[in-house]
Order: sequence, then structure tokens, then C-alpha cells
Amino acid sequence: MQKKVNPLSQALCRHMLRACSLCALSVLIPYTANAKSDGSPIPLLAYSIIDEFDHDISSFTQGLEIKNGLLYESAGGYGRSSLSISDFRARKPPAKHKGPAEAFLEGLTWVGDELFILTWRERVVFVVDSSIRERRRLQNPTEGWGITHLPTMGGDHLLVSDGSSTLTERAPSNWEALRAIEVTASGKPVDQLNELEFVKGRVYANVWHSDRIAVLDPQTGHVLNWLDLSALQSRFAKPAGWDAEEHVLNGIAYDVQTQHLLVTGKCWPKIFELKVEGVSSH
Repeated sequence: MQKKVNPLSQALCRHMLRACSLCALSVLIPYTANAKSDGSPIPLLAYSIIDEFDHDISSFTQGLEIKNGLLYESAGGYGRSSLSISDFRARKPPAKHKGPAEAFLEGLTWVGDELFILTWRERVVFVVDSSIRERRRLQNPTEGWGITHLPTMGGDHLLVSDGSSTLTERAPSNWEALRAIEVTASGKPVDQLNELEFVKGRVYANVWHSDRIAVLDPQTGHVLNWLDLSALQSRFAKPAGWDAEEHVLNGIAYDVQTQHLLVTGKCWPKIFELKVEGVSSH
């Protein structure tokens, strides 16, 4: 399987972006969605922009998650991978932990007091504690792309993507594969699934090389909604070296306190806080 050509390993984000300071506004984007099996269109979710936060443009974002008010972000690139932790609401600069030079870090998620961090082709999962001390390593039989926790009756499991249309449910203790979920929209596979986030019984999945998010039922794999965020790129200036194909939307974090989503993209200068239809009650 071919994956993204990582611009970080070549000449990652060589130019600084000038921040765009724009007021928040409501966005409802017309979109010709796929049709459901009954012929009706898959609904497009409306959203409004609540706030914007500065984002490191050298960060080839792979994973985004909030825990205890802190924002955790994994960024990829051989020799450039990192884990950043920030008190984003205080708008403080993130503390950055450099990843192993030989590893291309991918998505991340918390289960209890353990942070799971995927790697792309190294087939290793790093498990660290809140002090970012390594506790153990797990072997992953596939490429690693995105990951999220998945609540079950037996406790939290993990849901993992590998760039295909299949998500794999895994046990956090030993990485045992428990179930495969084929993600479809109107009966057709949705591949290149990337970053994942569990939100109120649904899984939000970035689709690589696009600026839309699939909202799916983790039991059936059916896409129930689309969240089209292509309009966000109009809210910031782009450098001469901007790569429209590679610097796409990636990174979804759910804030349980506000019931808002944080989203960003690879080498974007902004993180956007969104109130999304059906997610936020205030």
C-alpha cells in the first residue's frame, strides 16, 4: 500500500505562514454527498467556528487528543517526528518531545493512564505514561495511521486504521485483533481512513488527501454523515511552498468539557475549535 509522501523528510514547511485573524462565523457548506442505500443523500453536518489557536507549521500532524485540559499532538517525519503537549486554552507554547529518529510517528490516543502512539511502517506501537516515559512496546502487523479509544461493555478497546477502508478493533493489553470493521458509504468502501476520534457513540475519521471527515457507526461501519471542512483553508494565508495535495485536514480532538471539536491540518498555522451539529449542546 502506498501512503503519503512525507514532505517533512524533504523540505518540510520551509516558509513561515502569516496568521489570519478573522472573526468566528457560522459555516454551512453545500455538498453533494454520497447516497444512502435507500437513495437519500448522506447528510452533511453544519458547524460554526468558535475559536482559533496558533499551530506549529512545522508539524505534519498525525494525531490530536485532549486529556485533562491538555492537547496532545503527534507529528510525523523521519528525523522530525515529535509529541507536543500544550495548555492550548492558555495559549502557551507547546512542550515538544522529539521522537526516535528511525520512527515515523502516526496517530495517538489515551486509554486510562497510557498513551498509545502508532508508527507508520516500523510496525511498533509506543505506550508511554503521563510523564512520556515508555512503559512498553507492542508489535503492529500493519501500517499504523490513526487510532482512537472505543468504549465497550468490557472496558476501553482501541480502534486502529491502516490507510485502507478497514478499521481494526484491538485489545490495549496485548494488541490482539478483536474485530474488523469495513467502512462504507452507500455500500461503497471508504479507504485512506486516517486520524480517528470517538465522539458520543460515533467515530470521526479523516480521509487522507481530502478536507472532509466521515462520521460513522463503529458497530456497522456505515458512514452516517460527512463533515466538509474545506472552507477552513480560506481562513489562513499559505506560503509559496504550500503543497495542496499533502497539507490537508488531519487531526481531530473532542473536548468533553465544551463538547466542541478541535481540528487542524498538516502544516496548518491554525487549530480551529468547532461547534458541530449533533455534537455540541452549548
